[in-house]
Amino acid sequence: MKIFYKKDNLLKYILNEKDLGFVPTMGAIHKGHLNLIKKSKDQCKKTLVTIYINKQQFNKKIDFLKYPKVLNKDIAILKKAKIDYLYIPKSKEIYPKGANKNIKISSFSNKLCGRFRPGHFKAVVDVIERFIKIISPKKIYLGEKDMQQLKIVEHYIKKNYKHIKVVACKTAREKNGVAYSSRNKLLSVKQMKISSKIYRLILNNKQKLVKRKIPIKLIKNKIFKLGVKKIDYIEILDVNNLIKPYTKNKKYKIFIAYYLGFVRLIDNI
Repeated sequence: MKIFYKKDNLLKYILNEKDLGFVPTMGAIHKGHLNLIKKSKDQCKKTLVTIYINKQQFNKKIDFLKYPKVLNKDIAILKKAKIDYLYIPKSKEIYPKGANKNIKISSFSNKLCGRFRPGHFKAVVDVIERFIKIISPKKIYLGEKDMQQLKIVEHYIKKNYKHIKVVACKTAREKNGVAYSSRNKLLSVKQMKISSKIYRLILNNKQKLVKRKIPIKLIKNKIFKLGVKKIDYIEILDVNNLIKPYTKNKKYKIFIAYYLGFVRLIDNI
C-alpha cells in the first residue's frame, strides 16, 4: 500500500491506471468500508481509498469536531486490507478556491436528510467530483446505508461522467443488526443497545408498515419509549421511484433518522 499526502505524488503513480476502483471515506474505517474495498478489489485491477473529513458537508461545527479521527488505526486496517493506494489530502488541495455552491443535483436532495441538513448533499457531490477530477476512477464504491446519498451521487455521475460507474454495496451490519457507521464509535453501550432495538422493531414491523396495517406513529411512539429524544423522520419509500428514470418494480424501504444523545443515526431497512 502506497500512501500519498500530495496530489502531485499520487498522480505520478495513477496517471496510467485504466481500471481504478475508488472508495471515498472520512476515516474511522469499519466493516462497511472493508466490504466496499473487497468489491473494488474483486472488480478492478487497483483500488484507491481516500481519507478526508469534509468540513463542507457538516451542518454543525460540533459534529465536525466530534467526528472520530483515528488515522493511525485506519492506516493499519487499510494495510491489512491490501489496498493499492491511500490518499490523505489537506483541504487546500481539495478546495483551493472554496466550495462550489452552484452545483446542480437531484431534487431528491430536498427530502429526508435534506430537510434537516441544508447544503449537505451538494457538499458531498462537490467533494466526490473534486476527487474524480484528480483520480479519474473507472468505478466508485458507495454503501446502501446512505441510500439517499448513493442515489444522488449516482444520478449526478450518470449525467456528468458517463464513463464512470457507481457501484452500490449492501449495508453491512453488526451482529446486533445496527448498520456499521463511523458514528457508532461515539455511542455508549446503552445507546448501542437502543439502536439495536430500533432496528429489530422496524424490521419486525416492516411488512405491516408497508401494507399500512399499522401507522408509522405507533412505531415512533415505541422508539421514543426506548429512550430516543428526537426523530427527524421515518418514511416508507419505493427506492426504485426516488430519482428518474423510475422502474416499475416496487422495492420499499423504511428510512429513519434519529438522535441518541448528540449522535445522529440514519438507516434504511
